[in-house]
Amino acid sequence: MNFGIDRLLADPALLRQLSGKRVALIAHPASVTADLTHSLDALIAAGVEVSAAFGPQHGIKGDKQDNMVETPDEVDPVYGIPLFSLYGEVRRPNGQMMSTADVFLFDLQDLGCRIYTFATTLLYVLEEAARTGKTVWVLDRPNPAGRPVEGTLLLPGQESFVGAGPMPMRHGLSLGELAAWFVRHYALAVDCRVIAMEGWEPDTAPGYGWPEHRIWINPSPNAASLNMARCYAGTVMLEGTTLSEARGTTRPLEVLFGAPDLDPAAVLAEMRRLAPQWLVGCALRECWFTPTFHKHSGTLCNALMIHAEGRFYHPAAFRPWRLQALAFKAIRRLHPDYELWRDFAYEYEFDRMAIDVINGGPGLREWVDNPAAMPGDLEALTAPDEARWREESAELLLY
Repeated sequence: MNFGIDRLLADPALLRQLSGKRVALIAHPASVTADLTHSLDALIAAGVEVSAAFGPQHGIKGDKQDNMVETPDEVDPVYGIPLFSLYGEVRRPNGQMMSTADVFLFDLQDLGCRIYTFATTLLYVLEEAARTGKTVWVLDRPNPAGRPVEGTLLLPGQESFVGAGPMPMRHGLSLGELAAWFVRHYALAVDCRVIAMEGWEPDTAPGYGWPEHRIWINPSPNAASLNMARCYAGTVMLEGTTLSEARGTTRPLEVLFGAPDLDPAAVLAEMRRLAPQWLVGCALRECWFTPTFHKHSGTLCNALMIHAEGRFYHPAAFRPWRLQALAFKAIRRLHPDYELWRDFAYEYEFDRMAIDVINGGPGLREWVDNPAAMPGDLEALTAPDEARWREESAELLLY
């Protein structure tokens, strides 16, 4: 199985099309070839004239830990080319940045989730390429969460850096396929080409999206495992709450919640009572942790760990967005006055609640907070959106 970067480097005809062109690379630490050579080094070794490189959120080195921690522009110490930050003074490449190259190679490992900001960075690069007459090649990589689709569609007017358009939380596409959706949805007059993968089988065991023989490398500091990538479409919602997502531990974003004042067994029992059908496809296990930083730093937290891995993982049944919503609902029913929602600036959105920014609208929060609302009400809100997205994206599937 070959990723887009591997195909490009192995195909002399493709490389010849870059001859005489100034090429920019959008990359991060997971932008590596099959032999773990970073794409920047591999392209330059192959004779490609790389004139600039760009880093998304967390930086091209992947060293920035949290949201709204910006990366400055710098110069590569080995190649002497500019390293532009798309999460610093700007998040959309400006005219000066676009003027440094003719062709932009987009080579980011994604998690298959709308809120993961690399999708928005892809849209911004496509839009600016359309405006400036540049070419974009998406060097495709797997969606580690595979093909399952889940969540409500982002509502009009709710766009943000974590919401590039009316997609569900878990979109089921590779970034190459998502690029095609962006071009079509926003009617972009852009020269965009996808260098497709060879042999990606997103419905095949054991990886169900992630090929067994490829090493997992963190695309961002807290994307530390394949289990996290599978859980993320649910657990990312913890960022909009007072509950710990286990940042400051070795297994961030793999828990349904962490808190010093909640009983995991009681929450799990209430979840099973409300909607046992939403707990399938994974295993849940009580655990404890003391974060070294971030929420509840230095305090022992009780938690529920998610295991969407090994014999417990059934991708068609596992629905992390519903699972996380159910945990919120159980906590609200057990503790009606619990201060659940966190009020703070989230990804440069200052006037909306973080949980609403994350979900692309207030629907999930309102469902959690409504004592009369039951799981069937959230299902009725969500299922039509999921069906619409599957139909809308079906003809874009490359694999």
